Amino acid sequence: MHLERIRENQGSRFDRYVIGTLIIVFTFFVAQIPHTYAVIKAVGLEQLGTLDIASTLQALPPNTTLVLMLFPFAVVAVLVLVLIRYLHNISIREFITSRDKIDWKRIGFAFTTIVLLNSLFFIISYYTNPSHFQWNFDPQAFAILFLIAIVLVPLQTSAEELFFRGYLMQGFGQIFKHRIFPLLITSLLFGFMHFGNPEIDKLGPLLLVSYVSMGFFFGIITLMDEGLELALGYHAGNNLLISLLVTSDWTAFQTNSLFLDVSDPNVYMLAFMQLPMLLILLVLFSWKYKWKNYAAHLIGSNSNETPS
Repeated sequence: MHLERIRENQGSRFDRYVIGTLIIVFTFFVAQIPHTYAVIKAVGLEQLGTLDIASTLQALPPNTTLVLMLFPFAVVAVLVLVLIRYLHNISIREFITSRDKIDWKRIGFAFTTIVLLNSLFFIISYYTNPSHFQWNFDPQAFAILFLIAIVLVPLQTSAEELFFRGYLMQGFGQIFKHRIFPLLITSLLFGFMHFGNPEIDKLGPLLLVSYVSMGFFFGIITLMDEGLELALGYHAGNNLLISLLVTSDWTAFQTNSLFLDVSDPNVYMLAFMQLPMLLILLVLFSWKYKWKNYAAHLIGSNSNETPS
């Protein structure tokens, strides 16, 4: 229903989405210039080429790095909504959901669910292997981190959802008759977007399995629920908790969190351990929101099969 309405509204004008995507990607790279400049100023231009990804993220104080790293996403989040409103003439509500209004309760439910689940898994991990974690609490640094995170992390995750599960999925929905193709393309693009993360640099490309599976999860719940609310809530809750609760020196988020993970990472565990949880969440969301007819929602034709 959601893709079908957008497709009908836009009249299969894929060219507008190409233009918009080019604007978004260009703006994203331009918005990274302040971070690059700050790193060059800190380490010197001649040293910049010798730094790996993790070292680049450690060149500045953690809170400074976080602000500069998340700033481009904040710009993109606003830009996507501006393009939707003025390039595509679609209301923000219609872009985000098929419902009469944005369902903030859905966002809150997904947010709360992943925060509680991840907190539970952390508690189990901590008491099972306490030597894997180091207490890292610095009151002043954490207070600043908290203020930064609650503002910028939801903007970062919203930018990714608005772009991948919103803009790109609806864009590819203009040219592909069946929903499976926008789902496949955006999920793979989302996964490979993370190829430059320090986790991949340290552990290898197998870890992309984790990001691709997450992309499919976000795409599936978006298509099944006919809106972005669940994906927006889940992604924000997941990343916000990670930034505040536990980080390590080889992840994209290297913050003044409460704990540091000092264990030796296992790529197989990190690549595949989230799959059971994602399946459990699919069952939970399906039960709560009474999802039916998975084939029509995820595979069916945009033109002659309207999911119910």
